[in-house]
This record gives sequence, C-alpha cells and structure tokens, in this order.
Amino acid sequence: MNQDLLRIIDSICRDKNIDRDGFMVDLENAMASAIRKAYETEEAEVTLDPITGDISAVVEGNSIDMQTLGRIAAQTAKQVIIQRTRERERTSIYDEFSERRGTIITGAIVRVEGGNLLVNIGRAEGFLPRSEQIPGETHQVGERLRVLILEVREHPNQVKIILSRSHPEFIVRLFELEVPEVAERIIEIRALAREAGYRTKVAVSSIDSKVDAVGACVGVRGSRIKNIVDELGGEKIDIVRWNESSQILIGNALKPAEVQEIALGLELGKATVVVAEDQLSLAIGKRGQNVRLAARLTGWDVDILTPAEHNKNLGIVEQTLKKVEGVDDLMLDKLVALGCVSVADLDEIGPEPLKENLEIDPDLADRIVYEAGEEVIRIEEEKEAAEKAKAAAEAAGLPESAETESAFVPQEEGAESAETPVAATLEPSTEIPSTPDETADSTSTEEPAAEADESEPIAETEPTVNATPEEETTEDESKPTASTVADVAATTKSASDDEAESDDA
Repeated sequence: MNQDLLRIIDSICRDKNIDRDGFMVDLENAMASAIRKAYETEEAEVTLDPITGDISAVVEGNSIDMQTLGRIAAQTAKQVIIQRTRERERTSIYDEFSERRGTIITGAIVRVEGGNLLVNIGRAEGFLPRSEQIPGETHQVGERLRVLILEVREHPNQVKIILSRSHPEFIVRLFELEVPEVAERIIEIRALAREAGYRTKVAVSSIDSKVDAVGACVGVRGSRIKNIVDELGGEKIDIVRWNESSQILIGNALKPAEVQEIALGLELGKATVVVAEDQLSLAIGKRGQNVRLAARLTGWDVDILTPAEHNKNLGIVEQTLKKVEGVDDLMLDKLVALGCVSVADLDEIGPEPLKENLEIDPDLADRIVYEAGEEVIRIEEEKEAAEKAKAAAEAAGLPESAETESAFVPQEEGAESAETPVAATLEPSTEIPSTPDETADSTSTEEPAAEADESEPIAETEPTVNATPEEETTEDESKPTASTVADVAATTKSASDDEAESDDA
C-alpha cells in the first residue's frame, strides 16, 4: 500500500479545492503519456488504486515497472500533471467566486499599480480599479479593507476578479452586516441612490409594524449607521422612509428640506416641487446633490421652484390659454392636475394626452398645444435678446488698462478737440459779447506766440496784433530807470555811514 501518495493527493485536492477523483484521473493520464513517449507506442494504460495507492502499468498487454522509465519520462509526467492541476484550480476559482458575486469579502492590499490595487482575497488576487474606489481615499500596501466582488471573468490563463467599493450594492451589503433586521429581511431596502464619497440616500420599509425601519438602521445613538459611515470614510447617508405614494416619497427624499406642494406630471415623468424661499438652497443641496439623488431614488425628474416662480408659470399658462376659444377655468384646473404647470410642459406633452385625459375636441387640443409652443418660442427669444444685450454691454465696457492707453492716442490734424469751446460750435455770423476782462485774458494767452515771432522781421505797414496802450505802459513801468538806481544807491550809502558812526561812539 502506498499511503504516502494518497496523503499527498488528498492534501493537494484540499488546498486547491479540486475534485479528488478528477485529480487521480489526471495522474493516470499523465503517467500513460510518459509511457507512450518512452516506448513510442500508443497502447499504454495506467491504473491508480484510490484505496491502496498502488500503480499498475500495461504496455501492449505486458506489465511494466514504473520505476524503470527514467528521468525523462518522470519529467514529462510532471509537466502534464502541473498543467492539468492548474486548469482544474482555475475552474474551481471561477466557480467559487462566481457563486460569491455580489458579496463582501475582506482582503489585504499586496500591490499598487498606477492607482489600481491588487488585493489578496484568499485563493486568488482581486483587481480593484481606480474607477471602483471611493474618491478621496488613499490605501497602502498591507492595509486590510472590505470590498465587493463585482464581476468574475474567465481568461485563458487566469481568472480576473473585479472588486468595487463605489458600487451601490456595497452599501446594501454593509447594511446587511451591521443591521440584523436587514439580513433577516424584516427591513427591506426598497431604493438606493449613491454618489460615492459624498452622499447616499436609502429608502427603507419594514414588514413588521412593531419595527421602525429608520430607527433600526440608525441604531442606538447612531451606533449602526456610524460603523457604515466609518467604513465609507465619512460618506453621508440619508435614510428615508419608503412610501408607495410618489408624492410622499418625493417629499421624504428631499429631506431635510420642507416641501409645500408637489405636482406630478405622469406623461412626462416629471415632479414639480414648490418649496419656500429659505428652503430652496437646502432642497437643491450642495452642487445640486440633494435633488439629484432624490430624483434617482424616486425615479422622477424633480424640478424645484419657489412659490413666486410657480405662480408666474401658472399665470403665463392662464394668460396664454385664455386666448384659445373653449378654454375655461375648469379646464385650466384639469391641466394643472395633469402636471402641466408651464407652457413648456404643454408644448412637450403634445395634444394626444390632452385628448385622452381631458376628453376634449382634437382641434381644441391642437390649438392649446400650438399657443403654448408659440409662447415658449417668444420666451426663448426674449431670453436670447436679454443675453445678447448683456454680452454687448459687457463688451462695450473697456478694461482699465485699455482706457488708460486710449487717453494718450494723438489726434489727427484737422480733428476737433474733445474740449472744444462753446463759441466754436456756433455759426460764424453769431456775435459773442466780450467784457474787458475776457479781452485781456484772450490777449495774454496769445503773447507767447507773439514773442516766438520776434526773431522774424515785421513789416512796418502790418499793425501790431493785440497791442494795447495799457500793456505798453505796464511793460515800461516794469523796467528800472537810472534815477531810481541812483536813489537806491544813495540811500544804501547813508545807512552804512550811520552804522559806522554808531560803532565809533
């Protein structure tokens, strides 16, 4: 009996999770292949007893001893056994992880390649691409983390296991681990919308009236939800109560904002939500995140308006449809109940739903849609005109540097100055009265020109321009005379003599 061989076979089958009978068949085929190669014959048969472990070989009807085959035959058998074992192991890994697809597994990071992670998950290595990681998280080699088995792919040489931490299903599995009621299906997660790394909205319901779905998920003092948030690196999680009524569900999904009114447009799949002015930013959320997640959670296209905007749209609808003959207040109320709270909704919905739901004349439905379409075109044209006017106003306003440069641009000859005197704009025949002061001022402004021309000879017959007797007298008086100089010198000499006499005394 060869018990050592059987123990080795059992150990290999247990470690690699492969079938024992299949592995023994592979051993028999590998040894038969080695015998055929050694004896160069096709008639070779090997039998391995699964109880005793004895091996018997027959070649062309004659029994042979396996130990006489030599090293080359043993090497051939070894290569065949390794190849067949790897194939069986690959098949076993694929079957095992295919069954575990969609479940959470804990692994250790073994390598980082360009932002992608290779995670050791036991018998295989999983691949966690950057796109399936939570934004903002950083990981190091050797770190242990929980991942979701997202997909299992079989390739010719390996099995590729795709892992994820950003998939919405990852949140569901975390709730099953942390909340026993979810795992036992007492509490059901009815809908989920997630933006990985930022925020998640979960709608839950309970089949047991004694179990509060939201309270059970939160836990005592938030202990259960805190564990999930910590695993996600601080990602916010909003737990809302599920309701079969779409209006109530949309109101719950927009929490913490308070909703005043919700109008559902069944034909368009659109929900118009009216919130107070101070609740608008809360309902929309940071970068529109709250309303975007609420729309994905409920399956409705959510449009949030303030009461003023809602009333304005209703006023435009009423003003537009009043022009159509046959439209009364009752029909307007039916249109609003249908979810058509703006002319754009009427233009988009078309006449067919109006004929079916309101049971009105087809011609009237066509006219209603036509008038709504015309009003939409007019509103769009007004918006475009306002945008063009705004763009033109912005283009007309020059920057500060451009204004500075334009102030020093020289004017061309013959061009009028920006600071043109008033007299220059009048007709030539207009007489401007002048005062003596103005005459003197105008004369004084032309003196530099006269002085500049002193170097040129002036004809005797040409009268002196702007010369007045008063100016000549002023110029003569401003020049010192000889008598004046003598008087000043005498006065100075007498003063010095007096000082000298006082010093002698």
